[in-house]
Amino acid sequence: MNLTRLLELDARLSARMRVAERPGLLRSLCVFFAHSGDSWFWWAGLALLAWLGGQFWRPWALTVLASIVALAVIVLVIKFSIRRRRPEGEWGRFYRSTDPHSFPSGHAARAVLIAVLAIGLGPGWLAILLCIWAPLVALARVAMGVHYVSDILAGGIVGLIAGVIALQVHALI
Repeated sequence: MNLTRLLELDARLSARMRVAERPGLLRSLCVFFAHSGDSWFWWAGLALLAWLGGQFWRPWALTVLASIVALAVIVLVIKFSIRRRRPEGEWGRFYRSTDPHSFPSGHAARAVLIAVLAIGLGPGWLAILLCIWAPLVALARVAMGVHYVSDILAGGIVGLIAGVIALQVHALI
C-alpha cells in the first residue's frame, strides 16, 4: 500500500470518528477531553503543585513540567518539519490559528508522556487514572476534527519514547 492510499484511509477513518458537528453528550465529552490535554492547563497546574505541593509532589511536578517543556520542543520541530495541515473544520479555531500543523499530535504526546511518568514515579492510583485519560484525550482530538488518527498514533509514540527517556534521566539525577 502506498503513502497516498494510507493517507486517504487515515482521512476516511478520522472522518468517521468525527463528532464535532453533532450536538449531544458525546460531543460534550469529547470537547472536555480534547481541552483537558491543553499545555497551558498542565503548565499552570504543575507550577501550582510545585509551589504548594509537599515533599513528594514538588519534585514530581517539576519533573513532569520539565518533561512537558522538552517534549513541546521535540513535537514542534517534527510539526514544522513535516507541516501536515489539520483536517478542515470549524471547531478548534484557536488550535488551527496558533498551530496549523497536525502531525504529530502534541496533545496525544503530552497525555502519554504524563501517563508514562505517573507509571514510573507514582502514585499508582494516579497512574491508573492517567492511563485511562491519555487515550481519551487522543481520541477526542480526532473526534473534534483537529487531528487525523495517524497524528495521535505518532504523538502517542513520541510521548511514550519521551516518557521512557525522562524516567531514565530522572533516575540519574
